Formats: sequence, C-alpha cells, structure tokens
Amino acid sequence: MSPADALHVLAGRGTHPTISTPNGEIDIMQSSEAVLTLARAALAHVPYQGHHLHPTINLRLSDGALILEGEVADIVDKTRAAAQLRRVDGVTMVIDHLRIANGGTPIGDGEVRAAVCERLRSAIDFRNCKICARVKGQLEPVREAVGERSGWLEVSVHDGAVTLNGQVISLSHMRLAGVLAWWSRGCRCVINDIVIAPAEADSDEEISEALRLVLETDPFVDAARISVRTDRRVVTLDGYASSDGARRQVERDAWYVHGVENVINHIALSS
Repeated sequence: MSPADALHVLAGRGTHPTISTPNGEIDIMQSSEAVLTLARAALAHVPYQGHHLHPTINLRLSDGALILEGEVADIVDKTRAAAQLRRVDGVTMVIDHLRIANGGTPIGDGEVRAAVCERLRSAIDFRNCKICARVKGQLEPVREAVGERSGWLEVSVHDGAVTLNGQVISLSHMRLAGVLAWWSRGCRCVINDIVIAPAEADSDEEISEALRLVLETDPFVDAARISVRTDRRVVTLDGYASSDGARRQVERDAWYVHGVENVINHIALSS
C-alpha cells in the first residue's frame, strides 16, 4: 500500500479523529494544537518595529492553512508576521487577513471602494482592463476597457479590507493593482485574488520587476535613481533620494508588493 493509500481519517468510537500513516496514527487535534503553539511562539520573535502585537490577533488552522486575523500597527509588521509564520513546521499555507490599524479618521467601505476604483481607472497600465465594483453583492461597471480588452478587475471592500478579483496579463500587473489598493485612503488590508493569464512562473526577478513598475507609477519618488534587487523574497534598495520622506516612501512601496518578505533600505540622501 502506498503512503497516499495509507493516509485516511478515522473518527468515532469516542476518540479524537486520527490520521493513519506508515509511521503510526497521529491525533489531529493534538497535531493542530502543536502547530498553533509553534505559530504563537514564532509571532513572539517577530521584530515589530517597537510596536506590540494587537491583543485581538487570532490564529486558526483550516485544512493545513494557517489563517491570520486581527490588527497590527503597519504594513511592515503585517508582512513580517506572515513571513515568520510561513516558516513554521506543519504550516502548508498562510492566509493573511491581518488589518493595519487605522490611525486616521475612519471612512466607509463605499469611499474606500471608490478610491481604489479611481486609482485603477487612472493607471495607464490598466487602460485595457474592464474595471467593476461589487456593491451589496451586485456587480457595477466602473469603466470599460479602452481599446482591445486584455483583462478585467473587480473591487470589493468589507470593513476596510479590499478584495481584488479578476484577470491580468502579468504578475507585475497583479502586484501593481495590489499596491494601488494599498495607496488608497482607508485601505487596511488587501486580499489579492487576481489571476494571471497566461500563467507565469513567479521568481525574485518578477518581484523586482513589479517593484520597478510600482516606483515608476509613484509620483512621489524618482524611480530612475533607485536600484532594486531581490533574493529569496528579500528586497534590497540602493540609490539616492532627495529627502528622508522620499526614501521612506520607496521602502513603504516595497513592503506593499505582494510576495515581499523583508526590505533592506540602503538608499542614501542626495539633493
């Protein structure tokens, strides 16, 4: 009997469900609790930029995926927490639904949705995409594609969390859409479910390419003065910025890019 044939779930007889494997039976409940214990310990070692993790954070397992919910101070804490949890033994996937603490005046989901749609509508890279919004369960058109249609984007918002669905032509376009959502006022979380057709293999260079596109799109940075390289999802930034604000903006843009796990900022100040 193959290991796949031997893997089956047993229930009943007043005991916890178990998994039977060639190495014996594993108690599912005990195994899940062990993974959660390791995950909680891993969170305690995340460098949270001097902030404490919000007490409402929750961890739960579903079919081997660790679901992360709650609130953290900023995008850096959110990204580092998810990256740390991906390294925990027994975790097959991390679903990051952490929200960023809203330090400003809260705005409604409708305003957030409108802001995201406007950024997508205004971005030249999505001029060939149809853009629509999901409002109270109904799909509403925002703009038809300009010229030959090459994809579509759908925006929905719940409690400040933006969900992006649709289809685009490249991983860079998928990542740019996510960053544009993050730039939108009131956005506290981005769930990026956009698919790429035809499919592309992801890589460190894909992350670097997407970040270069993001920097070229950001009106507050001079992308020509910044160099980007990525190694195992860690982005290193070099080059020059005219102010500390611009330097920090480049770094923040990097943290917003889907797939980035850490950012090293070597950008120097130069007029």
